[in-house]
Amino acid sequence: QVQLVESGGGLVQAGASLRLSCAASGRTLSNYVMAWFRQAPGKEREFVVVISETGSATYYADSVKGRFTVSRDNAKNTVYLQMNSLKPEDTAVYYCAATDTWYAVRENRGYNYWGQGTQVTVSS
Repeated sequence: QVQLVESGGGLVQAGASLRLSCAASGRTLSNYVMAWFRQAPGKEREFVVVISETGSATYYADSVKGRFTVSRDNAKNTVYLQMNSLKPEDTAVYYCAATDTWYAVRENRGYNYWGQGTQVTVSS
């Protein structure tokens, strides 16, 4: 079992930056593909970014490409999401997810473990 806890969300103005963290416990993070998803009010949870076990591969949703950067520190069992140039449409609950298999990594069904989410609100 892997337990995931997100932090770092908050209320910011458009154009600001935030850094989200996802701390893992229970298992060594280096064994897992990690991802960030988000869910806006009234919408389905959507893929944001995925990072491979070593961090050598990353894939971003088009909507965040060039503004968001994912990274991981396996020694600290933590994954980060640096979000720059935030827009009101980035407002959502952001979830960290983990899987031990590189399969359907841009889809919710590809992940076994989920955090509880952290709220990000961007005002215009």
